[in-house]
Amino acid sequence: MPGVGTAFLAAIVALVSAAPVLPAAPRATGPLQQEVVQLAAAAGADVGVVLIELGGEAPVTWSYNGDRQFVAASTYKLPLLMAEAQLIASGSVRDSDLICYSDGESEDGWYDDYSDGACYSRSDLATRVGQQSDNTAAHMLVTSLGGESALNGYAAAHGATESFFYDPNTTTAGDLARLWANEAAGQAGGGGAQQWLYPLLTRTAYESGIPAGVSGPARVVHKVGILDGEVNDAALVLNGPRGAYVLVVMTAGPGGDAGWSLVSQVSQAVWRFELS
Repeated sequence: MPGVGTAFLAAIVALVSAAPVLPAAPRATGPLQQEVVQLAAAAGADVGVVLIELGGEAPVTWSYNGDRQFVAASTYKLPLLMAEAQLIASGSVRDSDLICYSDGESEDGWYDDYSDGACYSRSDLATRVGQQSDNTAAHMLVTSLGGESALNGYAAAHGATESFFYDPNTTTAGDLARLWANEAAGQAGGGGAQQWLYPLLTRTAYESGIPAGVSGPARVVHKVGILDGEVNDAALVLNGPRGAYVLVVMTAGPGGDAGWSLVSQVSQAVWRFELS
């Protein structure tokens, strides 16, 4: 009889081992969407939100108004800096390259030390764009890249197919999310580009949006865009509860502190979803 018991146990083990592994059930995004809708209504704003989980079991991709066009504002600087990072990683350009200012590139911004013929290193301009979102520095890098058509060509090749950056400068939450997902997957220059890019977009002068809604050890690499009633934030959140995720929040409404508060509240809602 002991032999029968052993054979029976072996048969059960074989059946369990042969059984297909069922995928984890997808988490319901309905409550998250309901919360986002309520937050937008309370703020009197239109919003577009996209979440892309980059790992874990049954990763979620969720969109609310993800294909709606919004004013891009300074979020056009995300593909601009991605392009710079990829060029540097490939060795096509160098941090120390000098780029010289001309009067046609001027726009109100963080810095006012530009003068005709003055030259700045690529690294200095990129830091000004990433950390303070300076407009004139961004214009100089766009010129160096090859102009508006080159910027849009690069952006489209990396997922932003519905955007018209720089002029008239509109985009979607989906496009910005696809840019980040492409970059995080190593398709925009790999580790070398990431090593150059991520510090530029971490702990910036604008941390009241998505970074304010995360907790713990998470690192937020992001680019904001602010113009009149628009407050936008496009982020790669590292070390989230379920791993890295991309979150883009675009708003058209009250702007200012109310706009930042809305973005941070949406970020908090997504963080709670990631904890679920």
